[in-house]
Amino acid sequence: MFTRNLMSAALAAAVLVPSVLPAQSEAAEYALDIKGQHAFIEWRIQHLGYSWLYGRFNDFDGSFEYEDGDIEDAKVSVTIDMASLDSNHAERDKHLRGDDFFAVGEFPEASFESTGIKSTGDDSFVLMGNLTLRGVTKAIEIDAEKIGEGADPWGGYRAGFIGTTTLALKDFGIDYDLGPASATAEVTLSVEGIRQ
Repeated sequence: MFTRNLMSAALAAAVLVPSVLPAQSEAAEYALDIKGQHAFIEWRIQHLGYSWLYGRFNDFDGSFEYEDGDIEDAKVSVTIDMASLDSNHAERDKHLRGDDFFAVGEFPEASFESTGIKSTGDDSFVLMGNLTLRGVTKAIEIDAEKIGEGADPWGGYRAGFIGTTTLALKDFGIDYDLGPASATAEVTLSVEGIRQ
């Protein structure tokens, strides 16, 4: 009788324990705050080695999956409208959209899909992924850090990150000669996402 009662109690415990244990958390999806424009993709390149030329892409979209404390499991996806390139000079923008540079008519979008993340500190990490630009896909690395996360005043929850990378233009089929100092471009991504 004692053995039967002990077995019954053990069986009941086995059934009840999973219901009282906390559920394992899953990464939340965040949409980039495009509506409020709290996300930016900016770039700079040297002009003939004499000065820096700055620009940005005004239209892009994307999302990331992230759970606090599990940065190495995060995923990122971004799509850029290449025609939205803006260097604050209409004639230069027309040239940059043309065949010498981004060939926007043939390649209207660029995209980035993450393939992995390596933590390098409390809030810093290297984001690895594939960048497709001008029809060419290359593996790149972005040095990034978490800026912060928390509740917003409108009942939502946000997380923000910033990252930088350097791209060799020839890697993406851009071979326009602006001098050796202009062979690479620096890109900065500053994103704020709203948890969905």
